[in-house]
Amino acid sequence: MIFTIALQSLKSRRGAVLLTMLSVILSVGLLVATEHIRLQAKDSFGRTISGTDLIVGPRTGQTNLLLYSVFRVGNPTNNISWASVESIQNYPGVNWAVPISLGDSHKGFAVVGTTSDYFRFFQYGNKQALQFKEGQAFDSVFGAVIGSDVAKTMRYKVGDEIVLSHGMAEVSFKTHQHSPFRVTGILLPTGTPVDKTVHVSLQGLEAAHMSQHQLHELEHDLQEGEEITLPIEQVTAVLVGLDSPIRTLQIQRQINQSALEPMMAILPGVALSELWQLVGNIENLLLLISVMILFASLLGLATMLLTSIRERRREIAVLRAIGASPVVVFLLIQTEAFLISVSASIIAVLLVWGTLIIGANWLSEEYGLFVDANLFTLGTFTVVGLVCVITFIIACVPAITAYKQTLQQGLNAR
Repeated sequence: MIFTIALQSLKSRRGAVLLTMLSVILSVGLLVATEHIRLQAKDSFGRTISGTDLIVGPRTGQTNLLLYSVFRVGNPTNNISWASVESIQNYPGVNWAVPISLGDSHKGFAVVGTTSDYFRFFQYGNKQALQFKEGQAFDSVFGAVIGSDVAKTMRYKVGDEIVLSHGMAEVSFKTHQHSPFRVTGILLPTGTPVDKTVHVSLQGLEAAHMSQHQLHELEHDLQEGEEITLPIEQVTAVLVGLDSPIRTLQIQRQINQSALEPMMAILPGVALSELWQLVGNIENLLLLISVMILFASLLGLATMLLTSIRERRREIAVLRAIGASPVVVFLLIQTEAFLISVSASIIAVLLVWGTLIIGANWLSEEYGLFVDANLFTLGTFTVVGLVCVITFIIACVPAITAYKQTLQQGLNAR
């Protein structure tokens, strides 16, 4: 009975109720989306690189090695020799080892020297492999594969020539104009630093730093069809994949204790979690802002109900006349608030769910957020439950006001 009366009462004031519901829908939707994306963002951050068991580099801080080898941020403190790379490749249990070399750039985009195995073994997200939008991996000394952001920003296409610059600055006074590279492939968007990277061969990177005389000799040999193998002396880091995760700690210890030179091996997952602790505090701030917005919307709900009490004196008087007690009036106001908050919460969850389904690909390509659209989790139900509890507490103000008013009317009637 109370439910039916509350529903009819809300219908009679549909204008104010719909505006209040809209406010609650937006605030609940924001809270649910923020909480869901907050958790998903942490998982996505941890999947910037996947399928790689170890990252090996010169001895430095764990976070520093991760930043420059994965995120292309900062500068390496040192390099490791090619002899060490070959040693790592020959370790029992090592399935693959892909060397990378940093230090050059192209108009602000990082340049990574590597091998063709990089495009076979590098993975991101849920162990997703790199895929080509156009072209293919480099098959020559001066071939280059560019990320989607590089192609989009610079409007490059397969076959275009690019010139590398020394150093990581956007503006460089030393360019390798005498050794231009030709774009052989463009990668599909990944939402990772790969999108902002120019990939060239280690041989090509070595050739770019040759003198002009040496380069002319190299070009002559290439024109003659001779197979060119330039000696690689050192690289920045090595991405390592193992045939069994059980060997990870054992091989990590062997690399850290290598007699060839000082090296360190880090676990990408552990390093990413450590880095998230440094940059992830903003997620708590976003959550706090969402909660404050929700609280403000529910205060608006309470204000609407409180204002309506004065306008509903006749309605309340009729209820009292037919035998409704003050407690029934109290429950009526609470039921109205409950109906508004629950209806708004359901609509908000459905709207966020639909938005995530539609925008999942866009979020992964543009921001590297691999968001699971499944909102029907314990976290979502907890948020909705919290909304109902806060609604009950806030709605106590208009409900108690109505209770006192009807109680006073009852005493005056006597």
